[in-house]
Amino acid sequence: QVHLLESGGGLVQTGGSLRLACTASDSTFRTHTLGWFRQAPGMERDFVAGISVNGVTKVVANSVLDRFSVSRDYAANTMYLQMDSLKPEDTAVYYCAAAATSSTSIVFPVASRYNYWGQGTQVTVSS
Repeated sequence: QVHLLESGGGLVQTGGSLRLACTASDSTFRTHTLGWFRQAPGMERDFVAGISVNGVTKVVANSVLDRFSVSRDYAANTMYLQMDSLKPEDTAVYYCAAAATSSTSIVFPVASRYNYWGQGTQVTVSS
């Protein structure tokens, strides 16, 4: 069982930046593909970004390309989502997730593939 805890959400003005962190309970985190998803009220949970077990493959959704980036720190059992040039449409609850996999280089852009989820952190971008 992997327990995930997100942090770093908050209220920011349009054009501002936030860095979200997702910290895992133990080192089994290191053998999981990781992902960030977001869900706005009344909307489905959408893929934002993901990073493979070996940290080489990174996938970012087209809607946030060139503004968001994903990384992971193995020593700290933590994944990050750097969000720059934020827009009001980025407002949502952001979730991190972990997927057990035998592949070291794959990223899953679909929520159903992930086994473990954090509780979410609210990001609000004011206009």
